[in-house]
Amino acid sequence: MDKEVELRVGIDIGGTFTDLVALDNDGNLVNLKVSTTLKPEEGVLQAFDLLMKNYPYKISSIIHATTLATNLLLGQRGLDLPKAALITTKGFRDVLEIGRQRRAELYNLFFEKPKPLIRRKFRFEVPERIDYRGKVITPLNIKSCKKLARKIKKLEVESLAICLINSYINPIHELKIKEILRKANKNLEICTSYETIPEYREYERMGTTVVNALLLPKVRTYLKNLEDRIRERGIKASLKVMQSNGGIAEREIVSLKPFTIIESGPAAGVIACSYLTKLMNIERALSFDMGGTTAKAGMILNHLPEFTNEYEVGGKIHVGRIIKGSGYPIRFPFVDLAECSAGGGTIAWLDSANTLRVGPLSAGSNPGPVCYDRGGEEPTVTDANLLLSRLPEILAGNLKLNYELAKEAIKNLSVSLNLDVIDTASGIIRIVNSLMSKILRVVSLERGYDPRDFTLISFGGAGPMHSCPLADELSIKRILIPLNPGLFSSFGLLSSDYTHNFVRSVVKKMGELKKEYLDEIFDSMLKEAIGLLNREGIKDEQRSFFKFLDLRYSGQGYELQIPFKEGDLENMKELFHKRHELLYGYSVRDEEVEVVNLKLISLGSLEKPKLKKMEESLYKDGREALKEKRKVYFENEGFLETSIYLRGKLKAKDEIHGPAIIEQYDATTVIYPKWSAKVDTFGNLLLERW
Repeated sequence: MDKEVELRVGIDIGGTFTDLVALDNDGNLVNLKVSTTLKPEEGVLQAFDLLMKNYPYKISSIIHATTLATNLLLGQRGLDLPKAALITTKGFRDVLEIGRQRRAELYNLFFEKPKPLIRRKFRFEVPERIDYRGKVITPLNIKSCKKLARKIKKLEVESLAICLINSYINPIHELKIKEILRKANKNLEICTSYETIPEYREYERMGTTVVNALLLPKVRTYLKNLEDRIRERGIKASLKVMQSNGGIAEREIVSLKPFTIIESGPAAGVIACSYLTKLMNIERALSFDMGGTTAKAGMILNHLPEFTNEYEVGGKIHVGRIIKGSGYPIRFPFVDLAECSAGGGTIAWLDSANTLRVGPLSAGSNPGPVCYDRGGEEPTVTDANLLLSRLPEILAGNLKLNYELAKEAIKNLSVSLNLDVIDTASGIIRIVNSLMSKILRVVSLERGYDPRDFTLISFGGAGPMHSCPLADELSIKRILIPLNPGLFSSFGLLSSDYTHNFVRSVVKKMGELKKEYLDEIFDSMLKEAIGLLNREGIKDEQRSFFKFLDLRYSGQGYELQIPFKEGDLENMKELFHKRHELLYGYSVRDEEVEVVNLKLISLGSLEKPKLKKMEESLYKDGREALKEKRKVYFENEGFLETSIYLRGKLKAKDEIHGPAIIEQYDATTVIYPKWSAKVDTFGNLLLERW
C-alpha cells in the first residue's frame, strides 16, 4: 500500500509578498507566492486555497511567521491598538515616559522621544512596596485596588498591564491586583510583569509588559480567526508560530505572549541559513535577506545564529543599527540582525539639494513598483533593475512587468539630474548596494570578524540580484544561493524547533549564593518548560534543556551570559573572567562577581526537511537550461551580451560563467563578470570569483 502524501507548510507574510512553502514526505517542495493584502490573513488564505487546488494532500503541520505585531506598534493603516491602561507602584507612574533619560540623537535639535504607548491619564498608581529582596515593606491597599478596578471598568479599557516595583522577585501584589481586576471585569485582558518577563530592570520590564498588553487582544484574535478559517477548509493541523528567538510555539502559547513574535519573519530566514550551514558544513556565514521593503543581515557561527537580549521595536535605524532610546524596549532573545530600508519596492527620490536618494519609503505591494502597473508613480529599485534588463517579463504569480512605465518614472528623475535614464537606474542600484553593504559590515567587521572568512548566503526575492556587488565590496569570495531564495524564510519555518525561554532574576553576589538555591530556581523553570513541551506533544527523546547565568562585575551596568556548568560555582566565575577578557581585553579577578539572572532554554526537536538530491548534468555547462541571450547592464562595464538560464532546468554539477542571469519563479540571480556559479547536489548555487 502506498504511503499517504503529507505536507508540512510554512507561510511567511512579507511587506510585498506572502510566501508559502510545502514539503512532502519525499522531500519534494511546493513554492507559492501571492501579493500581501491589507488584511494579512486574506493573503494567507489565498495561498492555502491555491495550494489545496493544485496539491490536494493532507496537511500535517502549519508554521506561520507574521509582521502583525510590528505593524500594530508602528501604526500601520487599518490596524489600531486597543485602549489600554497601566497599574504600577505609587510614585512610579512616569517610569514608562522617563525611560533611561537617554537622548537617542545627541546632535539632533528636533529629536522627539517616542510617545508613551499608554497616555499618562491611563497610568494608575497603587499604594504598595516590596524591596529588592522580596520583602513586603508596604502592604497592598486592597480598598484602593477595588476602587481602581471599578474606575478601569467605567473607562472601558480593553487591555491592562500591571508592573510593580521589584515584583520580579516577589509577585504577590501583582497577582492579587490581577485577581481583583478579574472579578470586576472578566473580559479585560490582563498582563502582569511577573508572568510576562520576571526580570530585573524596571523600565525594560515595564515596557515589555505594556507592549505585550497592547498586542494581546489583536494578535490573539488574528491567530484564532486564522486557525478557524484554515480549519473551515478541512485542515485539522494546529497553527504554530515562529518567535523572534528562532523557535516555534503553539498558537495558544504565543497568544499569551505576543511580544515574542515581533521579529518572527526575519528570524525564520536566519534559521534557514543555520540549517543550510549544517547541511553544507559551512562554519562561518553571513545571511543576507533582501525582500520588497527591507534588507537584513545576520551572522551564523558554527551553525548557530547570533542573538541579542535587547530590542527596541519602532526605533530609528542608523547604518543598520537601532538607535537606543528611539523605540519601545523589549527584553527577549532576538536573532541579532542589522537592517536597512532597502528592498525591491524601495523608492528613489530627489532631496532638496537635487541629490538622488533611495529609501526609506517603500511602495509595498499596493501599489507596488511602477512596473507592476498597479497605479504606482514613484520609481523603485525593481524599476531600476528592469531598465537594466536584469528581470524577466513576468514575475511570480503571472505578474507582467511594464518596461515603458518604469522607464518613464525613472526618466522624471534623470531629467532633474541631467543624466541618461540608464545611468540614473544604475545610480539607484549603486546607492541601494552601498546601503546594504553597511549592514553586512555591522554584523562582521564591527564585531571583529573578517568578512573574507565568511560565505554570504543570499536570499529573499531581490537578494540574489545584488549579491555579487555586495560580495565584491567586502572582498567575500563565496556566495551561496539556496534552491528557492525568494521563499527561503518560509523554508526556515520548516527547519525550526519548539523553543521556550525562561528567566528568573536574583541580583546577588556569587559568594552569597549556594548551588542548592540555584538548583531550586532552575527546577522551577524546568517544571514550567516540561509543562509546555508536554502540551505541545514533544517526546522525552526530543527534549533538550540549556542553563545559563547572567554574570557581571559588581556595579557594572550590563552582564554576560555564561553557560551554567553543574558543579563548583568557582568554575563559573573563572569562565566569566575568561569571557570578559575575550570580549573586552581585560578581567578583574579580585573583583566581586554578581549573578543577575538565571536562564533556561528548552528545545523540542522536530524532524528537519529532507532535501532531494538533484540529477547530474550530462554536459555540466548549463546548456540544457539556456533560454536566450540579451544585453544586460553591469556597473563599470555597461551593456554586455549575457546568457539567460532557467533555474528549473539546471542540474547538479552544471557550471555557468558570468555575465549570466538565472531566472526562476521566486527570484532572479545576477552573476556578474568574473564570477562563476556551480550547482551542488541539492540544487544550491555556489558562486565564486574567478
